Amino acid sequence: MTSISSSSPIYTNKASDHSPHVQPSHISTFTNSLNNSSFLLLLFFSFSFLSLFSVHLLLLLLLLLLLLFESEAMLGLFSSSIMSPPDELVAAGSRTPSPKTTSTTLLNRFVQTNPSAVSLQLGDHVQLAYTHETESALCPRSFAVKDDIFCLFEGVLDNLGSLRQQYGLAKSANEVILMIEAYKALRDRAPYPPSHVVGHLSGSFAFIVFDKSTSTLFVASDRNGKVPLYWGITADGYVAFSDNADLLKGACGKSLASFPQGCFLSTAVGELRCYQNPKNKITAVPANEEEIWGATFKVEGPAALAATR
Repeated sequence: MTSISSSSPIYTNKASDHSPHVQPSHISTFTNSLNNSSFLLLLFFSFSFLSLFSVHLLLLLLLLLLLLFESEAMLGLFSSSIMSPPDELVAAGSRTPSPKTTSTTLLNRFVQTNPSAVSLQLGDHVQLAYTHETESALCPRSFAVKDDIFCLFEGVLDNLGSLRQQYGLAKSANEVILMIEAYKALRDRAPYPPSHVVGHLSGSFAFIVFDKSTSTLFVASDRNGKVPLYWGITADGYVAFSDNADLLKGACGKSLASFPQGCFLSTAVGELRCYQNPKNKITAVPANEEEIWGATFKVEGPAALAATR
């Protein structure tokens, strides 16, 4: 407890003859000192807050970059009994011969580099594999099978809600289930153009659908190429699809290309087509030597955009 002596001066706001005399200059100096200290404290806390905010902002940006550029991993391998190797990719590999590996080696590499990978052998001619280990939260990867229809889907559909209603699906149905039902509608409601199925999809996506009952392959990429998809030919003549270009590069050599955006491939139709302009021809332009691909696919016609980046 602090005691105050009666002899101690007591400061009041009233003028008094007994009040201590303080020089104005001393008051000014004291006030300036307080102001300077307050300013320094304010400056210190401001910088501390900004530094903390900057650190959090930097961490958020790094997390976003990781989500956006995290490596992908899905793989589909199809023998010539399911799909004939595209002539354009065969020619690209012939122009610039480069080392290749077999489909089995490619699949083994995929599994070894992705410990949590799931692989499926569908008969003697089809192999599918995927992993969630390197999945991006902004571009999820999913797999489903129903009625012997297998589907690998990567991406997000912006109009999933309306498509659920269109196909009579429950609210719990995700993109991969929707894609299987859309394919069934394409298969069972003939003539139902494949371009209508993918043309109604809005968002970022790439998918591989294989119908085991009819040995039909159906592959597509979104119109802006937001989800990467590549295809190539292995040493033993399998057509390989993946979202990882580096994975296919070692197995396919120069028989490799970016799958054209805004396009689909259906073995039931028999050729590669643009779903925005189904009648427009798609040509393969030989790539430069320094590029990892052997060809670049483009959609012809004045109303068509380049099908690859």
